[in-house]
Amino acid sequence: MSEFTVNSFKKGQPRWCPGCGDHFFLASFHKALAEIGVAPWNTAVISGIGCSSRLPHYMATYGMNTIHGRAAAIATGAKVANPELSVWQVSGDGDGLAIGGNHFIHANRRNININILLLNNRIYGLTKGQYSPTSPRGFVSKSSPYGTVEDPFRPAELCFGARGHFFARTVATDGPHTVEVLKEAYNHKGTTVTEILQNCVIFNNGTHDDVYDKAGRAKNAIYVRHGEKLVFGENKEFGLVQQGFGLKVVEIGKDGYTLDDVLVHDAHCEDNTLQLKLALMGNGDGFPVALGVIRDVEAPTYDECVSAQIEEVKNKKPYHNFQELLETNDIWEVK
Repeated sequence: MSEFTVNSFKKGQPRWCPGCGDHFFLASFHKALAEIGVAPWNTAVISGIGCSSRLPHYMATYGMNTIHGRAAAIATGAKVANPELSVWQVSGDGDGLAIGGNHFIHANRRNININILLLNNRIYGLTKGQYSPTSPRGFVSKSSPYGTVEDPFRPAELCFGARGHFFARTVATDGPHTVEVLKEAYNHKGTTVTEILQNCVIFNNGTHDDVYDKAGRAKNAIYVRHGEKLVFGENKEFGLVQQGFGLKVVEIGKDGYTLDDVLVHDAHCEDNTLQLKLALMGNGDGFPVALGVIRDVEAPTYDECVSAQIEEVKNKKPYHNFQELLETNDIWEVK
């Protein structure tokens, strides 16, 4: 059992709007870190710019509130310089996927052992309500008064396309599930991306209302867990089956479908085809929103490979420190 409590990780008084999803997530994050049990002084929380990026101010850990879009770059440097550090990156959909989009994809490609927390409210909240890279087509905002004419990024699709090995999703208001997912992210070696769905009560309230309360999730979400059947519904009466190269929602016990026909979730499958289909469900297509760890595949990590390479090169060199380097050349003694 961990020697740390929630209070071990708390600091300051959060200054977010009342009802903001950041409050819910922060409480779950504190609880998850307490249960994980890594000391606050061995933990770093690094963010960019945005409402969610204030989070390091409320953590009794090492923390950096860095510049816009560069949280992944700073987190990478921290992990490579100190591989024993538990590194968590906090970004919003704007900070992480707009100006920080390039860092996001390369962090996933390199598979650095950091945990990316992507708080997605589909809006720029700090700068007062402009549309973001995850805002849906036609979204009306201060920067798109007649509706956006762009298709949004879907974070899972971007993560998978960058050869990401871990992707999970949770809802800010679902505390117990968020804690569960964060613990699984910590236990994964390599880059993890956890998308947290949350509402901005001021500029985009209700954007995730379909799954924001328990009753909504019972109707409109499916909790996926490795090795378990993909069933959902208020009474677990629906399931997902494979239809050709896609998925199909069926009612168990009707039209000849039984529980045996329902797919079992395999988060560890290296081929991400079905995992991506799960991750992209929802948003009015007749499928439930997938919550939980959708992909969790082992692969070599960037920071471990860098450390191993440094040791390999050092062992081949005739010198191992600066003094020995100086002594590899001719030496004159001046009297």
